[in-house]
Amino acid sequence: MSLQDGNARKTVVVTGASAGVGRATAVAFARRGYDVGLIARGRDGLDGARREVEATGQRALVLPLDIADATAVFSAAERIASEWGHIDVWVNDAMATVFAPFAEIEPEEFRRVTEVTYLGQVFGTMAALKHMRQRGTGTIVQIGSALSYRAIPLQSAYCGAKFAIRGFTDALRSELLHENSRIKITMVQLPAVNTPQFDWARSRLPKRLQPLPPIYQPEAVADEIVQAALKPPRELWIGLSALKAIVGTILLPRVGDRILARQGYAGQMTAQPARTARPDNLFEPVAGDHGTRGRFGRQARNRVLTIDPVRLRAGIAVTLLGIVVGAAISGRFPFKLQRTRLRRD
Repeated sequence: MSLQDGNARKTVVVTGASAGVGRATAVAFARRGYDVGLIARGRDGLDGARREVEATGQRALVLPLDIADATAVFSAAERIASEWGHIDVWVNDAMATVFAPFAEIEPEEFRRVTEVTYLGQVFGTMAALKHMRQRGTGTIVQIGSALSYRAIPLQSAYCGAKFAIRGFTDALRSELLHENSRIKITMVQLPAVNTPQFDWARSRLPKRLQPLPPIYQPEAVADEIVQAALKPPRELWIGLSALKAIVGTILLPRVGDRILARQGYAGQMTAQPARTARPDNLFEPVAGDHGTRGRFGRQARNRVLTIDPVRLRAGIAVTLLGIVVGAAISGRFPFKLQRTRLRRD
């Protein structure tokens, strides 16, 4: 199906587009006929992403900036709208994190993670809405995580930011409904993904970093992000691991606390000692083009399950209703129903 709307070209803006999920998402949109605005700090990675987008035959606009700088984000949106006329989709993916026990994180580090991971999505959403409201349509995709529901040890700043994004997004969704707006907003909750971030994230852990398995390839996740933008659900959970983490937290939060207290530390580290004095990207980008994938290719899966929680809840409700109706018909209803006669005096 063509994504061209008459003579108008479709456009998408992706933050965090220089590597990992953001870069894979930018290329996935390009393959579906979108011109792509690429936002990140690292120029080398942005140029690599630009070449991949242009190889599909689509246009790419490189916009090097810090997503935590609201003025820079608004200026980038203005430039895209000025050069390309409009913004159809905006994907907020940029993130930063610190791997360390909370007691070892400095205040400026915690602030920085919050500014990039949470406020970066707020500022991106503000910029997107300004231009989408002029046309009365558009889609905003917030890239979340299973950690938006199930926080884990050693990433308190990142988990706090992801929780904040979910609350902010829910509030904004209600406002858009109140306005009868045709602008859509969706949040995609990701599983562990094989990206380069585990070699450039700031860490005080004694061993090399790894994502909590199972791990998925960024291209598989990116395809689902594109689908969520084309037909926006309220929210989308990607990966069976995300489903388990989210539902487990809702049903048995204390069990999750204890499991992560025992397994959450070692599970985020390999057996290899941490490299000393390696650069990290918390305050400055790490030089070079780091590509889309990380070093976990042998463990990473190329296919991923997606769950729409609205449909999941509806399916559970229908199943429970069927059980109750079936039990009532068979005479095995778990409750005894009695008629009460009203006395007439």
